[in-house]
Amino acid sequence: MKKKLAILFILFLPLLLSAQSDTSFRLLKMVQGDFIDFSVDNLDNMYVLTSRNQVKKFNSNGDSVGIYNDVRKFGQATLIDVSNPLKVLLYYRDFATVVMLDRFLNVVNTTDLRKQGILQARAIGQSYDNKIWVYDELEAKLKKVDEDGKLLQETPDFRLLLIESVSPVKIVDENKYVYLYDPARGVYVFDYFGALKNAILIQQWQNFKVSGKYIYGTLAGKLYRYEIKSALYDEWPLPDAVKESQSFNFSSTRVYALKRNCEGQNSCLYIYTIR
Repeated sequence: MKKKLAILFILFLPLLLSAQSDTSFRLLKMVQGDFIDFSVDNLDNMYVLTSRNQVKKFNSNGDSVGIYNDVRKFGQATLIDVSNPLKVLLYYRDFATVVMLDRFLNVVNTTDLRKQGILQARAIGQSYDNKIWVYDELEAKLKKVDEDGKLLQETPDFRLLLIESVSPVKIVDENKYVYLYDPARGVYVFDYFGALKNAILIQQWQNFKVSGKYIYGTLAGKLYRYEIKSALYDEWPLPDAVKESQSFNFSSTRVYALKRNCEGQNSCLYIYTIR
């Protein structure tokens, strides 16, 4: 293993070996339900979206600790941002509406982006100061709004800035930069003043994640890690236990894999750990 690998991957790499030969790869728990998507915060709490549009929270032991059940107002949630465990963001794309929940999944605030003229936005993300980043697809601008939807700042028109339009599916605020990921075009990196700092040719990755100085993602049965500063790639084959999942996430000591049609249930969330 390379000496430069961060602690995260020193812990995580054993999980990427064959499940049959790696005794470190151990199933900790399985949570069954009708899950369609999930996310994990930095405290290993899990947030799952159900087919009935509920949000359920499970603690690091896999025990249910909360539920958001107000499912009739805005239809199906399309995105959940848990970058701040104390403030969860639910995004309802069809209504351009963001619902903010506290750590107990109680509603704190509801932001209707349409009141600021943002009618079409595929992705939103939480900012470092608990505001909201949103990409306005009609105006082709990255915007920052407060809890009431009031515009705080915006970038120039991307069609002038990049000579092309983009459609980001992920917005991540990390280490004083904002990352926009468009699987068809790549990653665009902005500073907090809206200036474009970098464009990274990473395309078609799934399970996209920015953590510290690395960008992670999966493609064709492999996990990729891109070091932002050096622009170097590393890749590892995924074990079948993770490769066959619909989606997966990870923390410093765990891997989470969501699978459909398992164990006689609609879906299962498997939690793997290292011995």
